[in-house]
Amino acid sequence: MRKSLCLTLIGLITLSACSTEEDSLQLKTIIGSKPKNVIFILTDDHRFDFMGFTGKVPWLQTPSLDRLANEGAYFPNAYVTTSLCSPSRASILTGLYSHTHTVVDNAAPDPGNLTFFPQYLQQAGYQTGYFGKWHMGNHSDEPQPGFDHWESFRGQGVYYAPTLNINGERFSYGEDIYITDLLTEHAIDWLEKRNNNQPFFMYLSHKAVHSQFSPAQRHLGSYEEEDVIYPPSYETPLYGETTLPSNSSDGDPAQGREYYGDNRIPDWVKNQRESWHGVDYMYHGRINFEDFFHRYTETLMGIDDSVGAVLDFLDANGLAEDTLVIYMGDNGFSFGEHGLIDKRHFYEESAKVPLLVRWPTVLKGGANIESLVQNIDIAPTILEAAGLQAPEHMQGMSFAPLFAREEVPWRDRIFYEYYWEMDFPQTPTMFGYVPIDTSTFVITVSGILINFMI
Repeated sequence: MRKSLCLTLIGLITLSACSTEEDSLQLKTIIGSKPKNVIFILTDDHRFDFMGFTGKVPWLQTPSLDRLANEGAYFPNAYVTTSLCSPSRASILTGLYSHTHTVVDNAAPDPGNLTFFPQYLQQAGYQTGYFGKWHMGNHSDEPQPGFDHWESFRGQGVYYAPTLNINGERFSYGEDIYITDLLTEHAIDWLEKRNNNQPFFMYLSHKAVHSQFSPAQRHLGSYEEEDVIYPPSYETPLYGETTLPSNSSDGDPAQGREYYGDNRIPDWVKNQRESWHGVDYMYHGRINFEDFFHRYTETLMGIDDSVGAVLDFLDANGLAEDTLVIYMGDNGFSFGEHGLIDKRHFYEESAKVPLLVRWPTVLKGGANIESLVQNIDIAPTILEAAGLQAPEHMQGMSFAPLFAREEVPWRDRIFYEYYWEMDFPQTPTMFGYVPIDTSTFVITVSGILINFMI
């Protein structure tokens, strides 16, 4: 009798726990809305202005990204809350700042109490698929909550001869198999085989264009003859020495302090020049800057092909009108600005990301939406497209109301945070914000307030 009673109680407790979990994933619906299909494409280390239509790199061609901007909207003021893989990805999935979700660097574990927005979509009847890099707080490739179909790899993965964990079973591919193409192939195959009676959410998360950059064989060497334009702040900014290629107010070459304005460049930025993430000793001197630049842009060509393949599939199958497509980078990337390489820091090149959106039934093509948006806004935006109200705990906001191009209440600044890493000690902990006048970055490092003019 006692054993029977115990088993009954355990069963009731388990049922109660399951009911509570399901209830917590049940969001309020938006009255009158019809759930849309959603595709979210995330790339790695793609800086905000390396797209053909921006003109930043005159010879760079990205016809598919240009097409996405022409058929939808470009957000020139999109930022991440932390410019680093794991924290940014956690913010995308949860709608939370790093200090809230606690995945503050690439080594911090998933605390185990986070809810990812695809879990809400699943509960609302969506079929969900994940393809690509996870790398959120650990190096696991194991299936994660919120996805019916799962394909991923461990950590950063590799460009060639990848191994994928597909729904819990690992498959290895040949030396000639390129990861960007493979993920795109599998993602489109999943779309072809989906249940046509359910809305879908597909998350395509590319390894590219993370260093070390490896283009597809068909793109290798495409830009090797092109001239690389060095940023003015690439040169060593020694105060009192005329090393910077710009002019002062009296026409003479600008000295370091005049070049950077009244705010002296921090010592950690100067010191970083000779580190792994500085132009004087980048990646321990293993690669030439111009080769590095060319390989990055050639690797980006594979991403552009991937975007084009997804858009073509939607158009060919009559899905474009009912599908929200979002393209975003997980963080930016510095190419010599201020003598820096890579990300983490709170300069524009690091904190700003590309953000393109296509939603034909809602958004007119060619829109340029200058409002300040962040990666924490992705989750509530996708939930709104699904006809769901974002949970109150999310710190981001849906930017779907901005599509109407009307005056809507919106933030007047964005918040940034980065926490010191033992493996990369040159970059200090920093907090900052970008006000609505985006020509100014305000940052606090070790208690010192600095105004970074971009």
